Amino acid sequence: MDITKIKRCAIYIRVSTEEQHLNGLSLQAQRKALTAYAKEHNYVIVDVYADEGISARKSMNHRKELLRLLSDVEKGKVDMILVTKLDRWFRNIKDYNTTEEILAAHRCYWKTIFENYDSSTANGQMVINIMLSVNQAECDRTSERIKAVLDYKRSVGEVTSGRIACFGYKAVNGHLFKDESTMNLVDEMFQYYFGCMNKRRTYQHLLEEFGDLVPPYATFAKLFTRETYTGTVQGIPDACEPYITQEQYRLIQQISDTRTSAEEHEAYFFSGLIKCPVCGKNLCGYVKKNRKKNGKVFLYKSYRCYNHMKNRRLCSCGMTIHENTVEKYMLEQVPVTLDTTIQMEEARKRRVSNQGRILGLQSELDRLNIQFQKGRISESYYDEQYDMIKKKLDTEQSSGPHTVIAEYVTELLSGNWICLYDQLDAEHKSVFWKTVVSEINIDKTHRLCGFKFNTEVV
Repeated sequence: MDITKIKRCAIYIRVSTEEQHLNGLSLQAQRKALTAYAKEHNYVIVDVYADEGISARKSMNHRKELLRLLSDVEKGKVDMILVTKLDRWFRNIKDYNTTEEILAAHRCYWKTIFENYDSSTANGQMVINIMLSVNQAECDRTSERIKAVLDYKRSVGEVTSGRIACFGYKAVNGHLFKDESTMNLVDEMFQYYFGCMNKRRTYQHLLEEFGDLVPPYATFAKLFTRETYTGTVQGIPDACEPYITQEQYRLIQQISDTRTSAEEHEAYFFSGLIKCPVCGKNLCGYVKKNRKKNGKVFLYKSYRCYNHMKNRRLCSCGMTIHENTVEKYMLEQVPVTLDTTIQMEEARKRRVSNQGRILGLQSELDRLNIQFQKGRISESYYDEQYDMIKKKLDTEQSSGPHTVIAEYVTELLSGNWICLYDQLDAEHKSVFWKTVVSEINIDKTHRLCGFKFNTEVV
């Protein structure tokens, strides 16, 4: 009669994302082999612990199933652990030794079914440590090879993950193409959005036009953050056919739909543009009621700090500012600021293009150096003149990347634009200001003190 105690075993399986791509390793194959081995040896399987998409080089703190397994070991539920090979168990020497201490303290050991390792002897432990060192180095080399392959694919415009094919695109042979089943929806999404600059209104419109084809709102809102729609894939421009331009993409990022306490369909000209002078957050629009002595009630569209409105401990700024006040200020200041900015940019271009002036300053420096070398000028005079000429030269040569007013802004503000602006309704005035400026500033005395045009880097 066999009175040998039946062993309780835990099956541990692991595969990293990289290994699945490279070698086609699967959790299912490991589970099948280990289960068959356990049944063949009459082991009782306590549980299966599977870490998928996790590298063995990562800290054991990132391997949730391994931690669950060790917790069960500490609770006395496991007598032995079965793994297919050593590299499924560990490739990190430090974490292996930490785990061994836990197993030894609870008289639990591990076994590989495709390799012969004995962790119960000193020689066996030495062999294991040597193999772990080899596996650790090989893991690092494999990771480097995979990263090199992925970098090359990205450089030639190939996608390295199906997740990159966002809504409106499909991946075919490693490249993105517009998806015929959803491309009309995406075209309409951007076209309608640029007409109202409001995601929720755009979403409602798409539901009416396309019904169930429209993704959930949470997914829909994230589409506006995807640079893929400009044709840029994984940082590589012109990798696929675009839906919008880079300028349109930058404009979308500069515009934010802020929550307000106003009526649902009330359009605020400067929603998401005015910055709180205390906390820096956007002011939100609301309707301010003012009751006169004769009983008449007047409604004024105004702005106040959302943080202060929500919780005064978040922001101490309790100011409000009327929309009419902001609009009057902007209509007065935009033409003046635009002219000044354009003149400064033209002056900068003249400095950069004046190569004759640059050559002249370089010649002055050469002559100055020769005079100093021949002892014709003092050291103090040389330092003074050198610094002065060098400063002028640096100014003339300052032609690196810089920001300028976006071209679509200068086009919009050309001609008699104020007359055209006066003919717009409230919703389109809101679109106008979000297209032209990125923020409007208020100082600590609650006075309007400036604004920033939407810009582009040249």
